[in-house]
Amino acid sequence: MINEKVLIEIEEWAQNKLTECDTGHDWWHIIRVRNNARYIQEKEGGDWDIILLAVLLHDVADNKFFDEVEALMLIEQKLKEEDIDQISIDHVLKIIQNISFSKRWSASTHESLELKIVQDADRLDAIGAIGIARAFSYGGHRGRDFYNPDIAPQEYNNAEMYRSSNSPTINHFYEKLLLLKDSMNTKTAKKMALDRHRFMEQFLKQFFKEWGD
Repeated sequence: MINEKVLIEIEEWAQNKLTECDTGHDWWHIIRVRNNARYIQEKEGGDWDIILLAVLLHDVADNKFFDEVEALMLIEQKLKEEDIDQISIDHVLKIIQNISFSKRWSASTHESLELKIVQDADRLDAIGAIGIARAFSYGGHRGRDFYNPDIAPQEYNNAEMYRSSNSPTINHFYEKLLLLKDSMNTKTAKKMALDRHRFMEQFLKQFFKEWGD
């Protein structure tokens, strides 16, 4: 188990790093992902210490907000300062490097139960009612239209196309959010994703009814 004092130090460090992120990637997001991950881990197994560290730190290296290479170096340095062993550090860094949806276009450099759980927990927070709120929050943060009927959803061939897209927020449902249910790794997460996925479908049905399409 991680020493409680060490855990508090890492939590405070990560929370401070995320203060300038939008509300969809703030500390409350980390808390929700932690709760999802704990529930999944209790059903599926896995090393909780590794999972917890990866959850707490995964957005510190999010390339939407930070230089990923520099951030990974800072994370490694912080974990070393807290006397986390190098094997655990390497595992945590590999999870962080491979968790993102945009990594689907590149060959994975790591696979473990812990990665699957953290990835599932993070993706669950991107769908359902909270996922809808996060999508519009981020779209507003980026100055995107929430909908434009003249702009169709896109199909992306690589991570660069995906990251550079400025599609309206409604398009994001078809480009990513509605795809996440079938990308869950664990049986537990697959079950959790169903209700959230259906809620998004219902939201879109109501949205287009009100829009008049």
